[in-house]
Amino acid sequence: MMGWTRTEIAARAARELRDGYYVNLGIGIPTLVANVIPADMPVTLQSENGMLGIGPFPYEGEEDADLINAGKQTISELASSSYMSSAESFAMIRGGHIDLTILGAMEVSERGDIANWMIPGKVVKGMGGAMDLVAGVRRVIVTMEHNAKDGSPKIKRNCSLPLTGCDVVDMVITDLCVLERTALGELFEIVELAPGISADEVRARTEARLA
Repeated sequence: MMGWTRTEIAARAARELRDGYYVNLGIGIPTLVANVIPADMPVTLQSENGMLGIGPFPYEGEEDADLINAGKQTISELASSSYMSSAESFAMIRGGHIDLTILGAMEVSERGDIANWMIPGKVVKGMGGAMDLVAGVRRVIVTMEHNAKDGSPKIKRNCSLPLTGCDVVDMVITDLCVLERTALGELFEIVELAPGISADEVRARTEARLA
């Protein structure tokens, strides 16, 4: 079995960007997207902590502790970067001004529900901006490993963890494949397979029904 690495998952997600998009990147694999955006694809990355125009991760020794993303990772700024209050940043999100968000998740259901903010019994700092993002952004893409560390499926008939949003996920990109909601939005269908992965293997490792 081959499949995609985390960086390759991010690169596949970057192919969903379009000229002029305003894009929000979640914590985990999504943060890697900033490093693999095609040079000829002008997009603006937004962070809910108040930065518009995020550059790639800085080289070692060039970090600025004052420049961080929502996941508290150091980032770089661009000549076009601008800054705003958290209230203004969330107004962009809630007002429908973000074209695409790429989020991590612990579970996604076959109906497009997403659970990505807490595991009961574990310490949680807060839900962050995920609930606002899935409710206010025009298109939602999830990037994650297809299965948990114990091999259990993360793409399920129904989410077992507390939900972040219902019927909101448009596409899921994992180490095995790309899944996209059908035209009717009822189920996901396999639209692309990672190298060395078969459709039968994807189905065997997925609890959700696939179109």
